[in-house]
Amino acid sequence: MNSEVIILGGGCFWCTEAVFDELRGVLSVESGYCGGMLPNPTYRQVCTGTTGHAEVVQVAFDPAAISLYDILGVFMTTHDPTTLNRQGADAGTQYRSVIFYHSQNQRIVAEQVIQEITAARTYDDPIVTEVALFSVFYMAEDYHQEYFQNNPHQSYCRVVIAPKVKKFRDHFREKLKK
Repeated sequence: MNSEVIILGGGCFWCTEAVFDELRGVLSVESGYCGGMLPNPTYRQVCTGTTGHAEVVQVAFDPAAISLYDILGVFMTTHDPTTLNRQGADAGTQYRSVIFYHSQNQRIVAEQVIQEITAARTYDDPIVTEVALFSVFYMAEDYHQEYFQNNPHQSYCRVVIAPKVKKFRDHFREKLKK
């Protein structure tokens, strides 16, 4: 089986990971950091907003089962791509909306999806999602992996993540893993 990888930052990586864990065709989702200057950053360092890193997920998927176009459509629907350096109450450059591409084809597809959503006027405000060349992905600490799955009763999970997952399930019912 062939696989492809895309790096997505849609605010808190716990939220983004929880959504993509349930998407058919996705092979794995890992929370981490990308786009900054500091090698091997810690969560505490990234939270300061001074490392340049974004909280991201590394999504490995089977392109025979789901297209990059569809993955990016889900991504652009399940977070707010119009708020600069912010998702809900989370503010700072580490929460920016960003797509880190690995190839020119991924860049072209990302720009196409953004152009189509802009032309459809899906959002009232302009899309500010950054499309940037991938450099290095740093895996987040173990306790961040599968955070929603492992902490479903934690207040942030109930109040913030669960509604996003519900929205995803309602909107993309036909794309859910069985």
